[in-house]
Amino acid sequence: MSVDTKLATFAGGCFWCMVGPFEQLDGVDSIVSGYTGGHTENPTYEEVCSDTTGHVEAIQMRYDPNKVSYEELLNTFWRQIDPTDKGGQFNDRGESYQTAIFYHDEDQKQMAEASIQNLEQNGPFTEPIVTPIRPAKVFYLAEEHHQDYHKKNKFHYQLYKKGSGREGFIKQYWGEA
Repeated sequence: MSVDTKLATFAGGCFWCMVGPFEQLDGVDSIVSGYTGGHTENPTYEEVCSDTTGHVEAIQMRYDPNKVSYEELLNTFWRQIDPTDKGGQFNDRGESYQTAIFYHDEDQKQMAEASIQNLEQNGPFTEPIVTPIRPAKVFYLAEEHHQDYHKKNKFHYQLYKKGSGREGFIKQYWGEA
């Protein structure tokens, strides 16, 4: 792992579905699932899903900016979510499944703002982009059984990704790639 690694934090609905696309990128050194953005210390999954903590399910990665740019991370993020949905993501509804970009410095904030502007101008969405850009807060690790869920429970994960509507949405808006 490079000494020059940085953090990136994204909320894209269910964190199980967010890890895989990022771990395929050369330069992403590690990814964890967790909770951030809220007011409760050390929340549990059950507490976060109750929509009383202010937290969202999120992923946080350590990446090497010499190998993968923050812009590439943003592009990957946008291709995993419905950025026009305020109420959650796909079949997962509620505050804990809302999307957000959590920036760790001013450069990330500016790049995130530019990426939203680009997405609004160049599509593919006709509805307004509602994904907020927020300053990074304390990130709490999710319970161990949520870490690398897509690897530990491949069959259930594939059923979930398809059944939730995420897989079909991604294909509809971004194609097979």
